[in-house]
This record gives sequence, C-alpha cells and structure tokens, in this order.
Amino acid sequence: MDVKPPGPGPRNLITDVPGLKVGQADDARARTGVTVILPDDRAVAACDVRGGAPGTRETDALSPETLVDAVDAIVLAGGSVYGLGAADAVTAWLGARGRGYGMAPGVPKSPVVPAAILFDMANGGDKAWGEDPPHRALGRRAVDAAGLDFALGTAGAGYGAMAGGLKGGTGSASAVTADGYTVGAVVAVNSWGSVIAPGGRSFWAAPYELADEFGGLGSAGLRAGPDAWGSAKRPAEARNTTIACVATDAILTPAQARRLAVMAQDGFARAIRPIHAPFDGDVVFALSTARRPLADPDNYTLARLGALAADTLARAVARGVFEAKPWPDAYVPCWRDPQG
Repeated sequence: MDVKPPGPGPRNLITDVPGLKVGQADDARARTGVTVILPDDRAVAACDVRGGAPGTRETDALSPETLVDAVDAIVLAGGSVYGLGAADAVTAWLGARGRGYGMAPGVPKSPVVPAAILFDMANGGDKAWGEDPPHRALGRRAVDAAGLDFALGTAGAGYGAMAGGLKGGTGSASAVTADGYTVGAVVAVNSWGSVIAPGGRSFWAAPYELADEFGGLGSAGLRAGPDAWGSAKRPAEARNTTIACVATDAILTPAQARRLAVMAQDGFARAIRPIHAPFDGDVVFALSTARRPLADPDNYTLARLGALAADTLARAVARGVFEAKPWPDAYVPCWRDPQG
C-alpha cells in the first residue's frame, strides 16, 4: 500500500477535514466580521479558554459531563459582546432546517451553537449601530455562504483584527498524517502579543511552516531577550483576543475532544508572544467529524493529533497575518508592507 508523506491538505484550510464547511461575512464600514464553522452532521466538540477576558456562548454545555454531546456549528465573531448575536442567526438558520438537539417528538429541535468573540471596537470603523448591530445579519450571511473555500487575511471574524502592531486577520491551515488522519485549524488573530520576532519579520511560527505558506523566511531570526516583545501592542491597547477552532476526522469522545483543544492551545504560544494575558480572551474550540477510528486504545494517536493541532494552529496564526491587507481607504501596518 502506498503511504503518502505527511503534509498540508489540498486546500491547506480547515475544510480539508472531511465533513466541514466554513462561511464568512464582513462589514467594511463597521470593520468587523463573522466566521462560521459548519459540520455536515452534528459533531462532538470541546472548548479550552485560557485568556483572562473571554467572551463566549454555550461553552459550559461542552463539558464532557453535560447532557449535550455534539454541536451544530461554531461561530467566531468580531464585535465584542455584540458579536455574540451572530450565533443567534446561525441557530435560527439551523433550526429552520430541522437541525439540532432533539428533546422529544413534535418539539422543535434546539441547535447547539457555541461562539467566541474578539474586541475590534477601537479600529476606527462605524460602530454607531444603535439597536441594530450588524453581527446577526453577518452571521446569517456567513452560514449561507458556507463552503469548502474561504478567504484568509482581512476577512470574516478577523476582518477588524490587529495582531500586535500589525494588521491581524483570519488564518487557516491543515495537515494530513502519513496514516491518513486530517487536522485543520481556523483562527481570528487579534492578539495583544506579537506574531513576529523583534528586529525583523520572522514569524514565531516559522519552525512549523510548510511549503513557504507564510513567506518562507525561516527561523534564523527568532530571538528575543526578556521583555523584548517586538511589535506587541502598547499597554493602553489592552483589548484583544485570539479565537480559533481546530478539527479532525478522527472519532473522539467529548473528553478526548477536550484534550485536543487543550493541546491545541499551545499553538498560540508557539505563534504569539506574549499570549493568554489578563486582557486577552483566548479561546480554542475542537471538533471531531468522526470519519476515522483512533488506531489504538491507549491515546497515543490522540496525543499525536493534539501535537499536530498545535502545530497547525500556529501555522494558521501566521497565515492570517501574512495574508492581511489594510481596510479600504485606510492604512494600518501590514506584514506585506514594502521593506526599506
């Protein structure tokens, strides 16, 4: 039997995981956006929260000991607390299509849609929306647009984001193991910390880069002394949060999905410095589309997948910043700016 070498999937997106689609929508005037991760079928999920200032919905329902054992979608959104309204639209969209947790015959199903938000309220966009924030409409547009291909950089939940002193954005990446498991990640990078090392443009995630996917500069420039954070935000810019979802086609229990989310959080630490600060709200969701059984009963394969999820998430962080461009009619520093 031919064994393919490990590497990124054909799209190098989280949608390389069989059974997943992603939809996005954004509002250039308000400088905010929404990303929806939509499994084809209800999916086992978990969540790990490390930041000191999270904004979430339905994350308690993901604990392994609770009644709910699967979700219908995951929503990542800008807009701070207003962005949680995007999940309302996704919930309504799913319910209208008969998807969700069934309580009893004849009772409408209850879609389970966990969500996390980031703070993009100080980016200069028009936030004078009164009683009609745009995020519910963005959520509806995003889930309607769900497919296998989606834009990176200034798009979706990362549309209004900043990554330290650089334009942040939405990033994604995937990896396929030699024995056929697929792992993917999607992230909205709005970090207080820097994604590049001081004194240059080398991404902290450089050791994990595949096929020059974020510039191919290598890791020779990775060095920093104590308190040397490079392009991290200033102390007054303490409203941030990086939010992500990792996924695999391996069949996982809720407890195993929780371990995948915990291990995947290390991808943030590999790609952003510093991370998990008191004013970050960093959140990682994990999903299983349950296409392939784990190859062994002792969790060795789960450990492999968790390590790969961390690497893949680190790559996704760098790709989100690498692909980011300024907002229309505005300038913010971007990684791709010409170098003097």
